[in-house]
Amino acid sequence: MSPLAFDPVMAVLLVPLGAAALMALLPNYRLTARLNVAAGLLTLLAALSLFVTSRPDPGTYFFIDDLNIAFIVLNTFVGFTTSVFSASYIAHELETGRLNSANIRFYHAMYQVMMFGMNLAFVSNNVGLMWVAVELATLTTVLMVGIYRTSEALEAAWKYFILGSVGIAFALFGTILVYMVAQPLIGEGQDAMVWTILVEHAPDFDPALLNVAFVFLLLGYGTKVGLAPLHAWLPDAHAEGPTPISAVLSGLLLNVALYAVLRFKILLAANPGAIAPGPLMMTMGLVSLIFAAFMLYGRRDIKRLFAYSSIEHMGIIVFAFGLGGPLANFAGLLHMVMHSLTKSAIFFAVGHISQVKGTQKLAEIRGLTVTHPGLGWGLVVGVAAIIGVPPFGIFMSEFLVVSSTFALQPLLAVPLAFGLLVAFGALLLRLTEVAFGEPMGSLAPVKASYAPMFIHLALVLTAGVYLPPPLVSWFQHIAILLG
Repeated sequence: MSPLAFDPVMAVLLVPLGAAALMALLPNYRLTARLNVAAGLLTLLAALSLFVTSRPDPGTYFFIDDLNIAFIVLNTFVGFTTSVFSASYIAHELETGRLNSANIRFYHAMYQVMMFGMNLAFVSNNVGLMWVAVELATLTTVLMVGIYRTSEALEAAWKYFILGSVGIAFALFGTILVYMVAQPLIGEGQDAMVWTILVEHAPDFDPALLNVAFVFLLLGYGTKVGLAPLHAWLPDAHAEGPTPISAVLSGLLLNVALYAVLRFKILLAANPGAIAPGPLMMTMGLVSLIFAAFMLYGRRDIKRLFAYSSIEHMGIIVFAFGLGGPLANFAGLLHMVMHSLTKSAIFFAVGHISQVKGTQKLAEIRGLTVTHPGLGWGLVVGVAAIIGVPPFGIFMSEFLVVSSTFALQPLLAVPLAFGLLVAFGALLLRLTEVAFGEPMGSLAPVKASYAPMFIHLALVLTAGVYLPPPLVSWFQHIAILLG
């Protein structure tokens, strides 16, 4: 490759990093908001170019395969659409005095640093560098969760930081154990942390030490995924931080930690003497699903409600990947994509709803389809999609998860279907009150861009009706790669 040749891997890293440095210096919030959108678009275009450019050979630090392309493209797409939503959302916060221009400059710079950290985690071939990238993305979201500087926001950010630090410490210890198990075969130095080299030698690793490493890695990164009982930071972070960060947390950051778990799952599955990672993942997935489904009934804050919905769906995804096999892996991958698109669309609606109503309390939000039809019906469609109503894409992915469970583990299909039905009832109950109840609260017009929300929902609806054959083939290949 010539020195002037376009390198998409470097582009998805350097564009957000350069934009963050530039936005930290610019005082005009309108300019930084536009630059945030432009950087998101350029990063998305660089990610899409991975489909048409030749893939570089795996190096010490970076590599590209079908699995991380799926995560990178999803990450950059939702990152771009969220930046579009964020522009109008943050402008309203400035007008009402909740944020000032210095806060917004900091917010936009941190947004791009977060995108850099997530993209770095996806392209990292070094498991230590991946750990650093996940921690960087976490720390930036901690800072943004506390940006309102209220006592509740600072408490939520501190709680997120403490629990996230415990999780990342477990993940670091697990990463060190992987290095220790690889060192006798690969030798000291960076090669013992390069994932592509680790996979080649995985069948010969000491299975006992590898088992211990995976337990710590699952607990550590599982904290960032939001799996119960490691989830306690997630509802507070959603409720007290800016809504664009809620969209990013549910739609993107949870996927980064999931990606790390999947990489180490592949490593463990390659060792015939190691424990099967599936039962551990299925257990944590089912516990998260059923726990979150019941917790949905007692929520009084609309953002906390959908935070628990994220815990529920991450449980479904982890369960599917733990179940394994081509069909379950395909279903887990599809569900991850559909959840990211749908949940971010829901938070786009919720963000503007909370702004126009001046509250996040469910009891004070009623009759949205009458008072604000665009937001109300957008929320109706989003909730219908997230609870798995046909013909939305989540119905297809949940159907595949349940059917593959009946085929491989019939006894587990009962608690799985039970959890899905409990969550279905909870969200349907809340939706009827918020969207169709007696109108109350502010009737002020909404200054919002509906495009991101409806683009996401249109994609989820299209996926439920028709999946292009090339996309199906690509997902099938990734499902086989996951084992």
